[in-house]
Amino acid sequence: MTNMRWKRATEPDEKISQELAKALNVPQSLADLLVQRGINTFSAAKTFFRPALEDLHDPFLMADMAHAVKRIQTAIAQNEAIMVFGDYDVDGTTSVAMMAEYLLTRTPQVTTYIPDRYDEGYGVSLQGIDDAAAQDITLIIALDCGVKAVDQVAYAAERGIDFIICDHHRPGQVLPKAAAVLDPKREDCPYPYKELCGCGVGFKLVQALHAQQGGKTEDLLPYMDLLVTAIGADIVPMTGENRCMAYWGLKQLNDAPRAGLRALLAYSKQTTWRVRDVVFVAAPRINAAGRMKHGAYAVELLMQADPQLASEMAQGIEAFNLDRRSLDQKITQEALAQIEARSAQQNAATVVYQEDWHKGVIGIVASRLIETYYRPTVVFTKSGAVLAASVRSVKGFDVYEALEHCQEYMIQFGGHKYAAGLTIRPEDYGAFKARFEEVVQKTLPAALQTPELTIDADLNLAQISPKLFRIIEQFAPFGPGNRRPVFASEQVTVLPQTKPVGADKSHLKMVVAQGECLSISGIAFGFGPQAAALNTAQKCSLAYSIDQNEWQGQSSIQLMVKDIKL
Repeated sequence: MTNMRWKRATEPDEKISQELAKALNVPQSLADLLVQRGINTFSAAKTFFRPALEDLHDPFLMADMAHAVKRIQTAIAQNEAIMVFGDYDVDGTTSVAMMAEYLLTRTPQVTTYIPDRYDEGYGVSLQGIDDAAAQDITLIIALDCGVKAVDQVAYAAERGIDFIICDHHRPGQVLPKAAAVLDPKREDCPYPYKELCGCGVGFKLVQALHAQQGGKTEDLLPYMDLLVTAIGADIVPMTGENRCMAYWGLKQLNDAPRAGLRALLAYSKQTTWRVRDVVFVAAPRINAAGRMKHGAYAVELLMQADPQLASEMAQGIEAFNLDRRSLDQKITQEALAQIEARSAQQNAATVVYQEDWHKGVIGIVASRLIETYYRPTVVFTKSGAVLAASVRSVKGFDVYEALEHCQEYMIQFGGHKYAAGLTIRPEDYGAFKARFEEVVQKTLPAALQTPELTIDADLNLAQISPKLFRIIEQFAPFGPGNRRPVFASEQVTVLPQTKPVGADKSHLKMVVAQGECLSISGIAFGFGPQAAALNTAQKCSLAYSIDQNEWQGQSSIQLMVKDIKL
């Protein structure tokens, strides 16, 4: 049905699994799943299942943290005006809301600033610095951006403005001359956990400031619903400190969410919110503000305390989201038409451009193109006098490293292993495209050119039960590095009730049976067109995770089908 490669997870050491199963008093099959995740001892399992706030690292282990705290304390003591500056995406807007909200408990002299995606672009902008200077602001705290803003920080210094940078992107060869540069990816930073998101770095600064006042980490729980939103949306590894913060963030989100997030998550049908609700319900709507209008709308909503006002603002942002959805569908179709017209299926990379594509959705379009043509993808549009692009990669391929080989054609670029942004001069488009495709052709291993699906364990459908689902839920929060377990079942019979569903019949509602399991339902997103082939097949193999379907107040176990092999 697909060209996915099924890869069995490494078999765990049987002796370690047996000992762990005995220590935890759980079935060995569950212990196997833990050992596969690197959890080999009772102590590690206890930390995994019950993350404690005490497990969070000392924020002062981060390079420059003491400098950052001292500079902010001076600003508060001297009644300086502080600007909290952040990117227009989920990570940036949640960071700004969190930092501003905390600082406002210490000083009234706080203002927020989100750059305009279209007029100013990504990162620290000269326009933002000028705005700060006009307001007599003497300290800017930049979140989720700034680690490469060498010239901008120097410009601000000339105007009497200090910078504190909280970033998680890879630094350049030279750091900005700021009062403090907080970034665990700095080569000289001893901080033990390197995979924080921008909001995570901001939270460590808040934690440090609060600790200096004699406060406790649990006092900061009201900010952690923002933190889990950023962790989920930015797709950082759900391991170590991130997982601990996400665990407590979800608890806060379900027990006492801020009005803005509650209003956004009202669009979810779930009664208990999980990371996926943050990723698929809250995050696209927060992003839609910055994509379609302005990221400042999102910050205002996230800081809004009044439930009625928050609900009205969320409705406005939902309108942006509907516009965004319609635009990204249209542009995706145009981009696919370009690829097909060029017979580019043989290329190792996808590079497409159209000058009227909406800059706010080209990142989403790049991700959509990878769903059809699985290869590193760059989507360009016109942005003023330059071309701007969003870049997305496939699992295992470092697209940031590939871009480093194309630097002669780029004005600027930045990002991560799997996602980046860049600008080029229009006349360099052809040369950049050729170079990027050449680099990917030479460096992308054949094994990474088809999507890989890791199977954690084989399972008989008869073994699936509400109890098994409850046990698996204990592994949450799920995310990269701690995926929801994926199981495989062979010789599965597809029952006649299987049919395409959805407005465009693109999804597949499955009903299957195997051995003692008379029937179980599942949903296979994107598999609608395969219905006819399945109805004529006697048996198939399924790869799936186990989930719970809530409908009209009723809950039932269902399969979330990842792949089908006839």
